[in-house]
Amino acid sequence: MAVGDSFTEGIGDPEPSLPGGHRGWADRVAEVLAQGVEDFAYANLAVRGKLIAQIVAEQVEPALDLHPDLISISAGGNDMIRPGSDPDLTAARMEEGVRRLRRDNATVVMFTAVDVGFSPVFRGIRGKVAIYNENLRAVAAKYDCIVADLWSLTDVQDTRMWSPDRLHLNALGYHTVARMVLDALAVENDLQPLKPEPMPLSTWRQARTSDLAWAREYLVPWVIRRIRHQSSGDFVTAKRPIAERYTRSEE
Repeated sequence: MAVGDSFTEGIGDPEPSLPGGHRGWADRVAEVLAQGVEDFAYANLAVRGKLIAQIVAEQVEPALDLHPDLISISAGGNDMIRPGSDPDLTAARMEEGVRRLRRDNATVVMFTAVDVGFSPVFRGIRGKVAIYNENLRAVAAKYDCIVADLWSLTDVQDTRMWSPDRLHLNALGYHTVARMVLDALAVENDLQPLKPEPMPLSTWRQARTSDLAWAREYLVPWVIRRIRHQSSGDFVTAKRPIAERYTRSEE
């Protein structure tokens, strides 16, 4: 069972043949866990753009209704990038969600946030993200959760691991996260480390042109949605609301 936002939905890793049209780390982990397990089932309730309060309010109880043995929760990233957000308050909301997810003694996997120091766009909130992560580690310890530590996963601090919107990982990035999650779960697997292709050299002018194109295509629409109090997840439903068997044959 996976709950969360775009990170868990797999945005940035398009795969039209799959439910919801995206793959991501959670689908990859499910593929591995399903191997040799006849009654394995997988559900993914994550929806892009959701704030942590929405995730806790909308996804926790439906997740518990399916009586899962293993639950992942990654949330708070959309809160952290909003001006004026409070990492302590966000962590308190996460704790409420985790407390409820542990109700039936399911194993819960929590994610720290990526170290955004590598990103010119998000470098300014690095301190806030670090505070949030420390709070998350305390919550994980309190409720005996497994921590999937994105902060220390330095491989994803490479811009080549990210999709063109610079906000979501691409297929390579999600593959790298899936390997980390399986390691955290102590699950043997045959996923091999993959290396990104070398980046072509670009001039200063080419780089700035790329920045302007990114701002026009991705940043401006994001700002407009904030002004209008809209979300990319409005009218989007969970891609896998029912726990069903999932195998590699669905790739």
